[in-house]
Amino acid sequence: MPGMDGYEVCRRLSADPATAQTPVIFLTALTEVTDKTRGFAAGAVDYVTKPFEPAEIKARVQTHLSLRLARQELAMQNEILERKVRERTRELALTQDAIIEAMAGLAEYRDPETGGHIKRTRNYVRLLAMQLRNHPRYESALPEDTIDLLYKSAPLHDIGKVGVRDDILLKPGPLTEAEFETMRRHTIYGRDAIEAAARNLGDNSFLRLAQEIAYTHQERWDGSGYPQGLAGEAIPVSGRLMAIADVYDALISRRVYKAPLPHAQAVAVIRDGRGSQFDPVMVDAFLEVQESFRQIALSFCEDDDERRALEHPYVA
Repeated sequence: MPGMDGYEVCRRLSADPATAQTPVIFLTALTEVTDKTRGFAAGAVDYVTKPFEPAEIKARVQTHLSLRLARQELAMQNEILERKVRERTRELALTQDAIIEAMAGLAEYRDPETGGHIKRTRNYVRLLAMQLRNHPRYESALPEDTIDLLYKSAPLHDIGKVGVRDDILLKPGPLTEAEFETMRRHTIYGRDAIEAAARNLGDNSFLRLAQEIAYTHQERWDGSGYPQGLAGEAIPVSGRLMAIADVYDALISRRVYKAPLPHAQAVAVIRDGRGSQFDPVMVDAFLEVQESFRQIALSFCEDDDERRALEHPYVA
């Protein structure tokens, strides 16, 4: 072949996406093993030496065309299957989101103040988790899919408050010791409610993190929290993240018994809780992204006093 031999033709056909899947059969007078090896290395599917029988060539062509059609059909079926899996995964994700939103709505219905709190805290949790995911202590605990699930689950941290009596939950003033003991049980109520919803979903339920957050977000690093009195790394990572997000938002929010604190004062409270109330490493990460916390709070702020407090010029 002048200018280009059969090996080069085969290589170019294999390199071109338009012809890469076309079966190529060498029909040649070259009979050495090295010649055949070069042919297969160039991308040929078969190698026939002269002299040859036309019937044999037809049979080989038919065989390779059949194989090619079979591969095409298999690829098509795989594509259809992958599309169905993607659609099913999307449907499951939407179902998960709907379940979580519906459950979170129960808490918001009981206490109207929780609406903005839910939106803000879920974003705080994601921000803090993303800040921590490259830290050696947390990189294995915070892969991207876990952070996404934390974001979705965070709104259920106070779902247990639906089990607290209105005269305590909505009391316009400080709680008595007995009332506070009742309020503390919201962590247990939340765990139980989510556990009941997740019971038929198995050990890998997407509600596992939500249950963990609801039950442990009031634990303290020094072991003085509730309901279990867990300390240090015995507290799940999700609960430790939620603790900082929850306290920050409570501090900068208006309540019937208090005015909102300026952002800088809220930051100072969390800094002071480093190693006692909060995980020290998480507090350090929070301090690095505190301005982003403030911006999130401003994004979901509908109260003029809260906005003025957040816009206070002093930076901690």
